[in-house]
Amino acid sequence: MPAKGSAEWKGDVPTGSGTFTAGDTIRGEYSYKSRFEDGPGANPEQLIAAAHASCFSMALSNILAEAGAPPDSVHTDATVTLRIVDGTPTITKIALVTVGRVPGIDEATFQTHALAAKAGCPVSRALAGVPEITLESSLAN
Repeated sequence: MPAKGSAEWKGDVPTGSGTFTAGDTIRGEYSYKSRFEDGPGANPEQLIAAAHASCFSMALSNILAEAGAPPDSVHTDATVTLRIVDGTPTITKIALVTVGRVPGIDEATFQTHALAAKAGCPVSRALAGVPEITLESSLAN
């Protein structure tokens, strides 16, 4: 099933603004300030972070279930870092931090499955050109 999103930008970059949609229900606004100055609104990197966290959590949950340890929950935060590289804004790093509530599994096994999810989730694979993607994984107490 194809996934759809759209965006429209009006005006020049420093003073203009944009709107986006993702699917049927997600809508937002973005601007230069929301992207480069921590101003109000969303930005594309937040959407990438949400997509990566969502995909990773789902992939890890599936791997755990297939291994006989279905999780109660998998929570993932993703932080996307945008820096200027050679004069061009560039995504240089994505940091994934995941915590699983998985009965009957040890920390080492969880981390092995988390690494497999990082390597195999479709969004991770699509973002393979990002120079650094880190993963911190742990089980909830």
